Amino acid sequence: MARQKTAYVCNDCGADYTKWQGQCTACNAWNTLTEVRLATAKTATNEARNVRFDGYAGGAGKDQVVNLSEVALEEMPRFTSGAGELDRVLGGGLVPGSAVLMGGHPGAGKSTLLLQTMCFLAEQMPALYVTGEESLQQVAMRANRLGLPTAQLKMLSETSVEAICNTAQQLKPKVMVIDSIQVMHMADVQSAPGSVSQVRESAAYMTRFAKQTGTVLFLVGHVTKDGSLAGPKVLEHMIDCSLQLEGSSDSRFRTLRSHKNRFGAVNELGVFAMLENGLKEVKNPSSIFLSREEGPSPGSVVMVVWEGTRPLLVEIQALVDQSHMNNPRRVAVGLEQNRMAMLLAVLHRHGGIMTGDQDVFVNVVGGVKVLETSADLALLLAVVSSFRDQSLPHDLMVFGEVGLSGEIRPVPNGQERIREAAKHGFKRAIVPKGNVPKEQLQGMEVVAVTKLTEALEAL
Repeated sequence: MARQKTAYVCNDCGADYTKWQGQCTACNAWNTLTEVRLATAKTATNEARNVRFDGYAGGAGKDQVVNLSEVALEEMPRFTSGAGELDRVLGGGLVPGSAVLMGGHPGAGKSTLLLQTMCFLAEQMPALYVTGEESLQQVAMRANRLGLPTAQLKMLSETSVEAICNTAQQLKPKVMVIDSIQVMHMADVQSAPGSVSQVRESAAYMTRFAKQTGTVLFLVGHVTKDGSLAGPKVLEHMIDCSLQLEGSSDSRFRTLRSHKNRFGAVNELGVFAMLENGLKEVKNPSSIFLSREEGPSPGSVVMVVWEGTRPLLVEIQALVDQSHMNNPRRVAVGLEQNRMAMLLAVLHRHGGIMTGDQDVFVNVVGGVKVLETSADLALLLAVVSSFRDQSLPHDLMVFGEVGLSGEIRPVPNGQERIREAAKHGFKRAIVPKGNVPKEQLQGMEVVAVTKLTEALEAL
């Protein structure tokens, strides 16, 4: 009997070693090596004979070498999921043979969103929902509570990857959900379900199955306590799309963001509302993030951020207060804190406003995370408004990047942002000079600025 071969793989970087050691020499991490059983040469040969890898990377019959100019350029076929916001995040719909990984905190609504999608798709095509964490009765009770059509959706309660793929081979579903990848296991891998080796091998096996059969595969993934996706990093490299469903427990809104997408734009944002009958898409997200007070208040201003392929209006609030500590506090929620500290230094040097003895708190309303630099100017004007205790006009919109020398730099898609603000009734905009539209918008006064001092004078 052939002896089973083993290897030791680093959980962080994926480097492999022939024997265990305390530190990974590739990434210098300690105690990250995990034992993985390797298939014997005889088993690998048998699998190679029995399994065809046609279609794994996008089509069958790819044995011949062709020139890049001879590759067909027709658009990838897609079909709708029934939810416009989910289709937007996926890049326009579901692609046959794609593997989608959806992560999120417990209770965010991952299973609810996928159950709604599967019940809709089951009315049009074969669909299989595999649950490994909940019983079939629990899933059925949730579907009845949400009022979903349940007659056509096929259900399976199983955690064995081989058994799931054998069942799917017989049913031939067009869409399949695995809830969740952390509870799946393979018989050949001698590790507990949820371990690095089990998650990696199970995901690779099912992804290969999806590519071969043209099945749309949804994998539900857990997250760690810091919010990152649990499991090895190679898991995100295997799949085609990585989605993250976010939302705080005190808010009924959920945001679906794509961190990786081979078939569409990255960082696309979809907004859903958690209601009694499930997750409902919000077709105009700017309306929910602009639920402001009736009258203007100090420290509040509206900015336009670009999320994926569309503009989004959000409100930014700032509170500047006298500090009673030796080191004044700098707190940013929804923005990068280090960048806020840098912008406050620019405000002091080039704007003449000293906040070194003040506590500065900045918040993006609605729980939106702003990662782009177009929020720089809005942040500084909100800070100045709170510092001077002067309210900004209620119909004012601001965006622009602020450089270290106090210059205001243009941002991408500036004219589209201004048009979006005009649609929502804003009458005045302070924007970089490079983003001013060539034709003046009716009812919109656009103030072009090139330096921070000009923006402060325009208030």
